[in-house]
Amino acid sequence: MSGWFRPLLANAGFGRRIVACVGAGIGIALTILVCGQFPSYGSDLPIIVAPLGASAVLVFAVPASPLAQPWPVVGGNILSTLIGVAVFQWVPDVTIAAGLAVGCAILAMSLARCLHPPGGAAALTAVIGSAGIHDAGYAFAFAPVGINSIALVAIGMFYHRMTALSYPHQPASPAAVAAAAEPGGVRLEDIDAALAETPDAFDIAREDLTLLLERAEHFAQVRRKK
Repeated sequence: MSGWFRPLLANAGFGRRIVACVGAGIGIALTILVCGQFPSYGSDLPIIVAPLGASAVLVFAVPASPLAQPWPVVGGNILSTLIGVAVFQWVPDVTIAAGLAVGCAILAMSLARCLHPPGGAAALTAVIGSAGIHDAGYAFAFAPVGINSIALVAIGMFYHRMTALSYPHQPASPAAVAAAAEPGGVRLEDIDAALAETPDAFDIAREDLTLLLERAEHFAQVRRKK
């Protein structure tokens, strides 16, 4: 039973989880304050949309994730919302429209290199949201969704700089990977070949994965020599 409550993320100790919790709380609160200064979006539009809560989890809890970077957050949320609005306007059956919107949003985000899980929620919100959301049409993707997303990313950048974490995350450079490589060790082409053999997708940049495996191999060699 105790194993169920261990961290799911590697290197996510208690201190880092506290930093993430505080950051997400501050990020959402400040996003509401900032976006509340803009003129009213409409009588039935929220200052902040629910998918931003999920975006905050990614930005503050896993800032190194490719899914949490600024372009996925901003581009993924806006693009998905636009798709949700379009599907709602063209497909009269809400049940079909809901599924189609989320599926098309995933495809569009993948093609635009801005895959962001909360984008699926943004697309769904555009379909099943209130009458005010439907009346706003495509403008809903920019206000409040776009403004919310930009504000959250900007706050995330500032917060992570204050807490000495990298955001936007810069994957390990080829030079750093090469410098860390042991003779005959793991290289980027090896990672690509291994990834090609598995049907799964992994939430880590291939450069970071290569560097991590190289350092693990180094420490394994040090341990064996003791």
